[in-house]
Amino acid sequence: MKSFFKILILLIASLFINNTALAQSNHGYAVDVLKGTGNINGIKLAYQYHMPKMQNLVGDTRFYIETSVNLWEFAHNHHSQSNLVLAVSPVLQFPAFSFNNTPFYVEAGIGISLIDETQFGGKNLSSHYQFEDRIGLVADLGDTNIALRIIHYSNAGFQKPNPGLDFMTLSVAKRF
Repeated sequence: MKSFFKILILLIASLFINNTALAQSNHGYAVDVLKGTGNINGIKLAYQYHMPKMQNLVGDTRFYIETSVNLWEFAHNHHSQSNLVLAVSPVLQFPAFSFNNTPFYVEAGIGISLIDETQFGGKNLSSHYQFEDRIGLVADLGDTNIALRIIHYSNAGFQKPNPGLDFMTLSVAKRF
């Protein structure tokens, strides 16, 4: 797990390397640190595609599609369990306010995910297929964004039980 955090620190540091020539790219990546309910933590590595024709269709609303790989870890007593998650989510960002010349956006999205283990974190998640719902606040720093999100995974009641999992995330994203 210590090497996991070293890799995370290196990835986050790479987000701040200045590359203004590529700032207008439609492609980006993000690194999220996840804190789930109970003793669940994780990391999310994502690719983001900002569709040019879908930008600013309604005012300053922005749209992107995110594909991601998540690694969750549950630790309890002297036991640990991990879970691999693949997800795809369409995401909308709506302008909210500006503070110190930094625009902030409210973000929302509902996507789909495939989880490896349905028995995870002391819960029976019932199905490998889960919805990935998100809402968050994004600070736009130019070619770098910082976001605080709540992400919820559940199967929407298609199979019982459906306890779902909730995460608070801190994300740093950069266009490349």
